[in-house]
Amino acid sequence: MEEPMYIKIHNQIKREIESHIYKVGSRIPSERQLALKFGVSRMTLRQAIKTLEDEGILEQRLGSGTYVANQKVQEKMSGIMSFTDITHANGQIPSSKLISYRVGKPSLSEMERLHLAKDQTILRMERIRYADNVPICYEVVTIPHKLILGMSKENISTHLYRTLEQNGYEIGRVTEHISAAIANENAARLLNAKKGEALITRLQVTELSSGEPFEYTRASYVADRFEFTFSK
Repeated sequence: MEEPMYIKIHNQIKREIESHIYKVGSRIPSERQLALKFGVSRMTLRQAIKTLEDEGILEQRLGSGTYVANQKVQEKMSGIMSFTDITHANGQIPSSKLISYRVGKPSLSEMERLHLAKDQTILRMERIRYADNVPICYEVVTIPHKLILGMSKENISTHLYRTLEQNGYEIGRVTEHISAAIANENAARLLNAKKGEALITRLQVTELSSGEPFEYTRASYVADRFEFTFSK
């Protein structure tokens, strides 16, 4: 059975985006121009455009036209992956900027999430995570200090999970809570976003295979640069 014409147009526009004929953030030709190019009615052309919008490839801007959407980093919520692994899986280059790296006493919430006593110490680090040099998220990560004794700051701050596994630990279950927020002045500055812009916030507790919690993360993602995809 032959493909419907709108699917053929969808596929052709998608190929042109992938080959950078239409670049990310650029405006594509008008419906009238595209309908003439493909020799179809504007109704058929609109079906193709709508399908591309539903897939997040194109986006409508009111009063301005249709644009190639910015690519989002996508985390598939079906297993435990580091930000580095997620970014690589999306064909992008990960990097990070360490803002602070301090050993100290845990807060009440850190004690509760990591099952710590008040006299225990923790490592708390703040960092910005990037994909292709675009800031994606600001995160605060807390780890029991005893767990990482003897491990280098560089390894802990750039690839924690891999470093733990290389030191004989096995990563276990992760629990995540996702919610919406808006960027305050500090988050906007750190993420090169606008104050009041939509954010996705994530609270995550990750355990070792023994069931011991070892990582408590509070992260804020710029909503139009990142998405979570849930799969069973």
